[in-house]
Amino acid sequence: MKDLLRKESRTERTQKRMLRFFSFLFLFFLFVSPLSLEAEEDFGFGDSDFGFGDVSPSSFSIKIGGQVSAEFKAFYNEMDSAENFKNMKLGDIFSGKLSFDAGGSFAQGIIKFNLSPDFGGTSPISIDEAFARAFFGPVTIEAGLRKLSWGRADSFGPLDVINPLDYSDLTKISDPQSIKITRPMIHGILSLGSFTKLEAVFVPWSQGHKFATSGRWAPAQVNELRAAIEQTLNSAIDGISQYPDLLLQDTEKQEFYYLINSIGSSLENEIYSGNLYPDTNTLRYAQAGLRLTTSVSSSDFGFQYYFGSIQRPVITGLNPYAFFTPPPMAKPELTDIHGEALTPKISYNYYHQIGVDFARVIAGFNLRAEAGVNLTKDLDGTDGVVENPAIIWSLGFDRDVFAGINLNVQGTGRVRLFHNRLGDDPLTDCEAGTSMSSTRITGIVSRKFLREELELRTTALWGIEDGDFLIIPAVVWSRNDIKAEISAGFFGGNKNGELGQYRDNSFIKLMMAYSF
Repeated sequence: MKDLLRKESRTERTQKRMLRFFSFLFLFFLFVSPLSLEAEEDFGFGDSDFGFGDVSPSSFSIKIGGQVSAEFKAFYNEMDSAENFKNMKLGDIFSGKLSFDAGGSFAQGIIKFNLSPDFGGTSPISIDEAFARAFFGPVTIEAGLRKLSWGRADSFGPLDVINPLDYSDLTKISDPQSIKITRPMIHGILSLGSFTKLEAVFVPWSQGHKFATSGRWAPAQVNELRAAIEQTLNSAIDGISQYPDLLLQDTEKQEFYYLINSIGSSLENEIYSGNLYPDTNTLRYAQAGLRLTTSVSSSDFGFQYYFGSIQRPVITGLNPYAFFTPPPMAKPELTDIHGEALTPKISYNYYHQIGVDFARVIAGFNLRAEAGVNLTKDLDGTDGVVENPAIIWSLGFDRDVFAGINLNVQGTGRVRLFHNRLGDDPLTDCEAGTSMSSTRITGIVSRKFLREELELRTTALWGIEDGDFLIIPAVVWSRNDIKAEISAGFFGGNKNGELGQYRDNSFIKLMMAYSF
């Protein structure tokens, strides 16, 4: 059994501390750095960009931008009765973004905030990105909290592995950039010519993908884990209740019931809080990578190597058969209850990724391709705690086809190596019972009208092996800095698929935003 528990990570506490640090850093840039500039430079305002007039490129300047939006979101299964409709929640409604860009020709500081209402004691401000950038001739160094994209794919490319993703709200799944989780990193870029550059990245600690642990977006694996634990606890209680009073008095049975229920409550709290996860905020989980990109005869190439941990957790160690093991034909003791047998062990597999990507315009098609291999330490395919090595790939294109219609299609897949060596028991092999390959097709069909102010767009995700899908039709109107959108999402297909399991979560959204 594997994945998927949402970790209430220590990183959230770290980000709060970094929020205070970068706020101080921004104020320093804002109020201290201008003092070092020449007195005769003219300070002025204009277009949300205030700096020092039209002086030399080395002048210090600050740019401010952002977005204010309102969104109403409703789910169809909450509108099937008058009572459910009355209890329906429309989400936080308000959200915002605020970004600051300060610096000159030698250095730059960028900080981006996500804003949300303070409902339920959550922080109304979180960091989206915050980093400093320094220029040393052909070398650029960035350090801080970043969202960094590698590879050529438009969405969910197999080579885009640096930032984990937040799957706790799948109404946002059509916008991969918005669900990326920012990570601390040092990123260097070396320019080797007009069309060639070498990148290096170091991430001092890791974080896995984020999943809901309860509610409508809790994945099936979490619910199956809870169900397996609950079934084991109930079986143990039934077994105790069947002992004759000659062996166990009622008071002794009550002690067993209390212990079993206490173990169940403790496990539920551990699952919900994310305390079962290992502490990944250490150098033990440091990650690093290199990427070289170049262009040759109108073709773009990329080559990369990355070492880190796979962002989907592996769950092992659950052994319901060992939870209650009383000696035969004897009085059971409280020591016959083994709570550790129901405590999952969660880990992240280390891996090496070697990949290559390619992009070129051929016959009007903007082609993009990625291929690579994920190498774990299970090179025999027999270690049930470690995922097998896998071949990864992506192939896609976009093109205006006819009548102003634009088509964007991408296929992404993974093929497991040594699949025939997997075990049959999910309790001992984290990949048991899963398909050898996993393939998803993503397509976007769009058409603009009325001087391109009105757009009709449909996004579709189709899991081939799972036989499930998500379809998101949308109508978008935009003029200048105002944007309004009405969209809906329909999950369907196999109820055991990654998308099909949410087929009761179809939704509708209304959104209006102003960007500045």
